[in-house]
Amino acid sequence: MSDLLSDSEIEAQLPDGWTRDGDEIVRQFEFDAYLDAIGFAAGAGGIAEDAWHHPEMIINWGEVEVRFTTHDAGGITENDIDLAERFNGVYE
Repeated sequence: MSDLLSDSEIEAQLPDGWTRDGDEIVRQFEFDAYLDAIGFAAGAGGIAEDAWHHPEMIINWGEVEVRFTTHDAGGITENDIDLAERFNGVYE
């Protein structure tokens, strides 16, 4: 199990575009079309599956909201930060 990050560690390591919401980090990814959002979610989902670290993803027309937390640790860990950075790479 990963260790929880401190508040200052989370603030220092939070990837671009991500915010903190309690024990989660959150980002809204925006797209021009529904299928673009679906494609992003599919690619990001594959990365999450390979890492065995699954976020909550909510798909709407033109946007995907992603929320990471490490449930078994009870909050935000390096795993969440790492996957958030990797999702940013899929989005670019």
